[in-house]
Amino acid sequence: MRWKKITLVGVGLLGGSLGLALRKRRLAGSVVGFVRRAASVAECNRVGAVNLATRDLQSAVAEAELIVLCTPIAQMRALVAQMLPVLAPGAIITDVGSVKGSVVRDLESLVAKAGAHFVGSHPMAGSEKTGVGAARKDLFVNAVCVITPTKNSNRSAVRKVEQLWKSVGSRVLRLTPQAHDDLVSRSSHLPHVVAAQLANCVLSPEHPKEQGMLCANGFRDTTRIAAGSPEMWRDIAVANSENLSRALGVFMKGLSDFRRALKSGDDRAIAKFFEAARERRDRWSRSAGSPSPE
Repeated sequence: MRWKKITLVGVGLLGGSLGLALRKRRLAGSVVGFVRRAASVAECNRVGAVNLATRDLQSAVAEAELIVLCTPIAQMRALVAQMLPVLAPGAIITDVGSVKGSVVRDLESLVAKAGAHFVGSHPMAGSEKTGVGAARKDLFVNAVCVITPTKNSNRSAVRKVEQLWKSVGSRVLRLTPQAHDDLVSRSSHLPHVVAAQLANCVLSPEHPKEQGMLCANGFRDTTRIAAGSPEMWRDIAVANSENLSRALGVFMKGLSDFRRALKSGDDRAIAKFFEAARERRDRWSRSAGSPSPE
């Protein structure tokens, strides 16, 4: 389908990539981006992520058929509250947030009161890089995008949000908000915490100055995502704290078991630890193909 006007609230890596994809595929008559800084307006224009970038939120969303929230999740409710007076009847709002339970609770009923529809979504695509300068028109190609409707969701709006992500190359998966948050606590949120702690631990100033010189490709690859936005990951960790805490507990138990094997010299348990990891990762890699970075 072709939209008359799509508004991207926040034009960073994800918003900018979506704008580039929409414009390349001619999926909207106009793609408008809301940004906070004058410098961001100029950057959006340079990259070509939108037809129009503006710092006026209400002007950006007025008459939009579809609005995509591409900001840190802690900012979404306040931004939506500012949009309500100018939302077009029947407008659809979705988001790209990495946590769905709190976002759906905050926004679904609020948007419904204005005669519009909210449907949560989360494209499993991203990078440690930030800003519209890092945007790519093919970022969502072959990426899984989770759609999280509820019993209150408008069916037509759900179908249109699914079509949006399919139209930019994504593979769509429907989950409840609760199921989504449980699964990503292990597959996305836990790896970021682990990478961050690995960087904090290994690169601590308490170690000799030569420590960093001995950090090679394995360390670089394992800690790549630790370079992501601290603000964004703070919001994600807080919003999904219960699931993430539970995932950390299971993860730390595995490390404790491995530590006991080291202390006791149990070479069979140590070998089993590495063998299981390789076998599970190889099996996942074969079935997943080439997943998008997240």
